[in-house]
Amino acid sequence: MVVYEIESFEKKKSKKWIFWTILIVIIVIGIAIFGGIKTAEYVANQKVQKIAKEDKKEEDNQQNKDTNNSNNEQKNNQKGLTKEQLKAIDNIYDSKEKVAFLTFDDGPSSNITPQILDVLKKEDVKATFFVLGTMVKANPEVLKREKEEGHYIANHSYSHVYPKVYANENKPLEEYNKTNKIIQDALGDNEYQSNIFRFPGGSVGGYYDKLKKKAKKKFKENGISSLDWNCLTNDSDGANTKQAIMKNLKNTSKGKKSLVILMHDAPNKDLTAETLPDVIKYLREQGYSFKNMYDVIE
Repeated sequence: MVVYEIESFEKKKSKKWIFWTILIVIIVIGIAIFGGIKTAEYVANQKVQKIAKEDKKEEDNQQNKDTNNSNNEQKNNQKGLTKEQLKAIDNIYDSKEKVAFLTFDDGPSSNITPQILDVLKKEDVKATFFVLGTMVKANPEVLKREKEEGHYIANHSYSHVYPKVYANENKPLEEYNKTNKIIQDALGDNEYQSNIFRFPGGSVGGYYDKLKKKAKKKFKENGISSLDWNCLTNDSDGANTKQAIMKNLKNTSKGKKSLVILMHDAPNKDLTAETLPDVIKYLREQGYSFKNMYDVIE
């Protein structure tokens, strides 16, 4: 009886020892596995962070390189106007003689601009075209004709999309530079400088007025002038007959010796092309001679 109880006790003791041994082994293995996983995660995380830092560094270096290239390109591309030329444009409305500057925005278009050029050629009038980069890309041959026939090619931004053009105070100059390069490519002349910018919507007033003031200062620092208008036909703002265009022209030109007349040569401005002979005839009858921006800065 005593022997049986001792054997039974030893068996129970042996089973407990085995149980605890297995449990400890399992725990140790679990800890090892958990620790291994955490170590692997840590190492992987460190690698990811290292790669991210390297990528960020490379990205920053690339941005700095792009900025430097852009600044160098601006310096190379912008010869700029002299102080005297900038002043002459600022004083464009102070003429003692009756002078009219015909200006056309938003082209060149493939259908309307050639019609306008035909009229100008027939009437022996030189105009100023404020072109969009997007339109120059689409119609480089029309731009070449403008230049070959003695018209001044000025700059009206790349996109004409207000949130893009006025995203910050540097964007107008960036859009100017982009368009200037496209003009050069279209003309096959890397020396051509538009040098005169017309702000989409005009350079004063509106939601972006403060930003435009800062942008104008940047333009001046780079020898670039900006030009608005003091006479308009409203050909893009409700004038849908020849009579309406002429009425607006007459009303906004009253009492002014120097006229900078706003018109458009976008693809839908058929009426502008059709009315242009009447515009020129009326202005001549009123004693105005015609000039473009070459006459101002040369």
